[in-house]
Amino acid sequence: MTKKKKIVVKIGSSLLANEDNLTLRYAFMNGLMSDLAKLQKAGHDIILTSSGSVALGLNMVGKRPEDAGILDKQAAAACGQPLLMNAYRQVASEYELDVAQMLVTVEDMEDRRRFLNIKNTMMKLFENDILPIINENDSVATRDLRVGDNDRLSAKVAQMIQADLLIILTSVDGLYDRNPSDADAKFIAEVEDVTEHLESTTGISDLGSGGMLTKMLAANMAQNAGVETIIAEGIIERPISSLLGEERRYTRCLVTGETASPLKIWLSNRLQVSGTLVIPNAVADSVAAGDCGISRGDVISIQGEFTKGDVLHMYNESGVEVARGLTNFSSEEIMLLARNLDMPVEAVIGYKTKSDVIGAENILVLDDNHLLLDAPEDDQKLVVPV
Repeated sequence: MTKKKKIVVKIGSSLLANEDNLTLRYAFMNGLMSDLAKLQKAGHDIILTSSGSVALGLNMVGKRPEDAGILDKQAAAACGQPLLMNAYRQVASEYELDVAQMLVTVEDMEDRRRFLNIKNTMMKLFENDILPIINENDSVATRDLRVGDNDRLSAKVAQMIQADLLIILTSVDGLYDRNPSDADAKFIAEVEDVTEHLESTTGISDLGSGGMLTKMLAANMAQNAGVETIIAEGIIERPISSLLGEERRYTRCLVTGETASPLKIWLSNRLQVSGTLVIPNAVADSVAAGDCGISRGDVISIQGEFTKGDVLHMYNESGVEVARGLTNFSSEEIMLLARNLDMPVEAVIGYKTKSDVIGAENILVLDDNHLLLDAPEDDQKLVVPV
C-alpha cells in the first residue's frame, strides 16, 4: 500500500489463548506485533481491537470457559487484562512499537460525547505513533450492558475513526455457505449483501463470545460507515501484510451505496436499544420521505426508559423499523407530552422548548443496507388512548 490508510485489526480470544491450558500463544502475538510495527513505520494508522482478557484470567479463578458464569468472567477479566497488556507491551517493545490500553463499555460507545472523546484520544495516540489496543471493559460489563462481542466493537471503532479497512482475524480463512467442516461447503470470496449469508453463520468457539454471525453483523456496520471488511485466518507469519499483498484468500465485504455523514452513521450502528417509538403509518411514510420529524402528537406508544440525547428506534404500526434518531426528551417527558396534547409544552414539562420529540435533522431513515431490528413485543407503554 502506497497511500496512508487507517486500519482496524480485530483479534479473537481463540487466536491469543491456547484452548486447552488457557495460556498465551506467544508465537501468534510475535507475528502480529511484528507485522503491525512494519505497517505503522510505513505510515499507516493502526488500531488493534483485542479479546483475550477473560480467557487468560480463567485459570486464576479456577474456571473453564464452558463452566464460567458472568461473575466468574468479570473476575477473570480483571485478572487477565494485566497479563494481556503486559504481554503486548513486552512483545511490542522488541519491534520498537509503543502501545496504549483503552477499555470501553457499551455506554461509552452509545453516548455521543464519550464516543467523540474516545475518538480524540485515538487521534492523539496516532500523532505520537502509539498503537491503541482496545478491549471491552469486561470486568464491569454485564449481560445486559455490554458491547456483546469485539467484532461489533471493532466495527464501531472503524466507524469512529472513519477507517479505510477493518480486518477481522479468526480461526477459519473466511466465510463459507455452510459449516466449513462440511465437505460440500463453498468458500465465499466477496459479499455485497450481508443478509444473504446470516443463516449459514451459526456456531461459536468455547473461548469466544461470537462466531461468524457477529462478524457478518460487524461487516454490515462497517459497510454502512463506508469501511471495507476483510475476514481471514489469523496465521502466525505476516497475518496482516499477507492479506494486503493478496498472498492468500479471504472474504471481502464490499462497501455498497453512498456513505452517510458521521452523525448519521453513529445513529445507524447501535450496539444497544435505548428505547423505541411507534408512530402512525402515514407519519412513518413522511419520515421515510424526509419530510418531517416526530411531534408529540405522532407518538402512539413507547418502550424503554431513556433520557434526552438517547437514540430511539422508530416503528410504524405494522412493526417495521423505519428510522432511528436522537430524542429531545426523556421517556417520562414524552409520556406526559403525549397524554396532554391540549396543554402547552412548557406547562407540561416545566421549561420552554419548541423542539419536536425528534427533529428531522437528527433522523436517519433506514434503507436496504441496514439490518432492521424487530419491534419489541413486551413492556409496551401506551401513551395515548386507543
